[in-house]
Amino acid sequence: MKVLISDSMSSRAEEIFNSRGIECIVDTGLTPEELKEKIKDFDGLVVRSATKATPEIIEAATNLKVIGRAGTGVDNINLPAATKKGIVVMNTPGGNTVTTAEHAVSMMLALSRNIPQATASMKAGKWEKKKFQGTEVTNKTLGILGVGNIGSIVASRAQGLQMQVIAYDPYISAEAAEKLGISVVTMDELFARSDFISIHVPMTAETKGLLCKDTFKKMKRGVRIINCARGGIVVEADLVWAVKEGIVAGAAFDVYEKEPPPADNPLFGVDEIILTPHLGASTLEAQENVAVAVSEQICDYLLDGTIRNAINVPSVPSELLASLAPYISLGEKLGNFQGQILAGGIEEVTIEYSGDVVDLDVTPITIACVKGILSEVLDMNVNFVNASFVAQERGIRVIETKSSRSIDFASSITIKVKTKEGEELVEGALFGKREARIVRINDFFLDAIPEGCLLLLYNEDKPGVIGNVGCLLAENNINIARLHLGRQATGGQAVSVWNIDTPLSEELMKKILTITSILSARLIDL
Repeated sequence: MKVLISDSMSSRAEEIFNSRGIECIVDTGLTPEELKEKIKDFDGLVVRSATKATPEIIEAATNLKVIGRAGTGVDNINLPAATKKGIVVMNTPGGNTVTTAEHAVSMMLALSRNIPQATASMKAGKWEKKKFQGTEVTNKTLGILGVGNIGSIVASRAQGLQMQVIAYDPYISAEAAEKLGISVVTMDELFARSDFISIHVPMTAETKGLLCKDTFKKMKRGVRIINCARGGIVVEADLVWAVKEGIVAGAAFDVYEKEPPPADNPLFGVDEIILTPHLGASTLEAQENVAVAVSEQICDYLLDGTIRNAINVPSVPSELLASLAPYISLGEKLGNFQGQILAGGIEEVTIEYSGDVVDLDVTPITIACVKGILSEVLDMNVNFVNASFVAQERGIRVIETKSSRSIDFASSITIKVKTKEGEELVEGALFGKREARIVRINDFFLDAIPEGCLLLLYNEDKPGVIGNVGCLLAENNINIARLHLGRQATGGQAVSVWNIDTPLSEELMKKILTITSILSARLIDL
């Protein structure tokens, strides 16, 4: 395994890769053309914010399995291109949480006391004491937009400064907010009441341009704005307008719509706005934290298959992997089985969970089922990363349900696939929590082991059919490892699953179909 570190970061990352037997090359400052050529040989890529993992670079990465961002945002990584190619994209959300929160609080205090402007004045040889009169933060109201990991820490620090903290976050419950000691309000109420507003929401289609002329007009006059989240959430030209109108008394920005901001950025010409060059995560402690975290995550994935903090595939914590792994394996085998018996284009996949498994996070199992099906019907690399993306891209509906119906097993997984030709159903279960079994195929109940080479037969339930098939296999030196039978009613239709040691030739399959009462025969490779 080889990993490329293409941005500057703590040397601890390189040390961890080498200690775990993964070759690590550090080569920073590569041009896009140089990276495109170099990336072909690597299994992993580690970046911060300078490297841009564009679709062109991702397409050139023939061996790449994982991209790790030593930081929170992944704006510089093209997620659709990585997902489509089956590349895991990871970040380190907890590594710089405290550092970024502390920077936001520092910016708020510097803003309230005009510290940067006063420093510049002093260094210019001036003594302008009256000019830089500030305001206290004690007993002021801080409005927080977004109470995630960083926003909640800012709230706790502000409470230590005896500020009143209110917040807008549609995803936090009243109980969680109460534990944090904050009041959840509407966005308009936050704008109307806040003396300071600190932004901690992600950059999405909904939050882009969230603070603009229309929202500034709703704010309490004299409000101060702090943005250490993402550029683009505040319309910069509109902020300058709000300062000149006297609505906003000042602002502190660490992030910008374009980074680095161009020389004509309107923020540069306003004395009331203080600026830092994206320093939110720039402490020695944070940089070592994210370097260690991203290197350990990538090592775990490349060496053990353990996924943590992935953006485009569900993470499976190591403590849950042991309980989930048998179900993931069963789901993939059932999907493989389904994919090899289907006829016609797939329209819909319904995956039903019953029994103890419903108490688990079944998302990774669902992906395993979909991966199993699509890897059999599509001529492309389908893996746990891109399976859901590929299904969506092809218009295949994936429905996940949890059932309370009575079953004969501790847990079961049922996959029903609807195609243009009809429907196919396969149900599987775990015996003894580990041993995978196929317990139902459409309307037939049986007990088949889904492994190796299988011969699936449908036939009329008449004497001699099984014997005739067995004789034909014996004549061709095909050993039968196991045989599993199921039927609806005596004399009706029956199904059989044969575990055989050697795949059957096309000619032999044709001979089986000539046996009286055989309705269909399918060879399945698991």
